[in-house]
Amino acid sequence: MDLGIAGNTALLTASSSGLGKASAMALAREGVNVVINGRDTAKLEAAREEIEAEALGEVMAHPADLTDAEALEGLVDATLDTFGRLDHLVTSAGGPPSGAFLDTDDADWYDAYDLLVMSVVRLVRHCAPHLKADGGGTIVTITSRSVKEALDALVLSNSVRMSVIGLEKTLSKELAPEVRTNAVLPGAHETARIRELIAQAMERGDYDSYEEGLADWGAGNPLQRIGDPMELGHTVAFLSSPLSGYINGAAIPIDGGSGASNL
Repeated sequence: MDLGIAGNTALLTASSSGLGKASAMALAREGVNVVINGRDTAKLEAAREEIEAEALGEVMAHPADLTDAEALEGLVDATLDTFGRLDHLVTSAGGPPSGAFLDTDDADWYDAYDLLVMSVVRLVRHCAPHLKADGGGTIVTITSRSVKEALDALVLSNSVRMSVIGLEKTLSKELAPEVRTNAVLPGAHETARIRELIAQAMERGDYDSYEEGLADWGAGNPLQRIGDPMELGHTVAFLSSPLSGYINGAAIPIDGGSGASNL
């Protein structure tokens, strides 16, 4: 299916691996020029080469720390200097540390807010005028299903990510009609983090094989598996396209139906 976004430009944060990279891959396959971002330059370059091998548009890699305000402004400027336009912003960030409330200090809260919320605030501030130009654009925020249903020992993610959803809903009204803003709420996907956790469990003797661990992760899911990152990536590409033109202000779970929330 042609999503009608070939020749557009998309900026994706935290996209050297995982769900951000899958989203960049999905957009690049549609002929979108993509700018990928991460802190590890070697990892970022490897991701660029992988995406470029399947891209129908151009791929640029630009390192930046999401908690550095000047670096984020430089990321946006580099995108505009290279491609002359910006049509789509996809925000993502690594999760904050796990832990219970009483084990979390003030610094942990401020760090989580800076990473998860202020990175989006600063990016949208710099990107909004350009997203509004040339017929309008889209914003997709990749958050977590924890905004629908609190997860054990993830007090920072459960609490702070809710601010991203409040921001997303507000932007869907303030930036419309030129810019549509939506969020995706991933459950477990087979990312490097999941592979690492399964490997650690194998070392402890919890699983005899990777396949056993993977099956265990998906055992409680109605689809009896965890997600492929590209399944989320395809959703992000669809939300960035005119084919989803009446979807605005939505927060869409992508979790195989594992959540218990009605809404």
